[in-house]
Amino acid sequence: MAVVNGWVGRYFEDFKIGDTYRSRLGRTITDVDNIWFTCITNNTNQIHFNSDYARQTEFGRPLVNSALTLSVVAGLGVIDVSENGFALGWDKITLPNPVYAGDTLYTQQEIVEARESKSRPQMGIIKLKTLGIKQDGTVVIEYTRSVMVWKRAHAPNRAIFPEPKV
Repeated sequence: MAVVNGWVGRYFEDFKIGDTYRSRLGRTITDVDNIWFTCITNNTNQIHFNSDYARQTEFGRPLVNSALTLSVVAGLGVIDVSENGFALGWDKITLPNPVYAGDTLYTQQEIVEARESKSRPQMGIIKLKTLGIKQDGTVVIEYTRSVMVWKRAHAPNRAIFPEPKV
């Protein structure tokens, strides 16, 4: 029996400036997602969880919490750019259009910078321009972020699956 290894993510050597990654998966945001996230993070702005209040605003219904939008869009991009690294920083997050329950989010990430790390020679740093896009093509979030990524030869061991005892 041959065991075929699954996807292990990209390493620093795999990134080239100008490469663009589009998420393979989309994520539909529900009312429950929005209300739970808002309550878990102690956000008391009723525009996220009180339909009666939200109806009285220009939006007419609850807005998805912007921190949830950021989290989902960033999460959708992990498989393409940061499975073998960790975030260093986020720059200039903008929210040009609202997100509502029922919207499906996708991520597009473009490599705008790639350099070797001066302090960690076993790693490199990539900078990405990220767009969060909903089902109709509307951009709902835009930001840049920097990620520290392992070089292939120095990455931690990924062989963590336990051998089955049969």
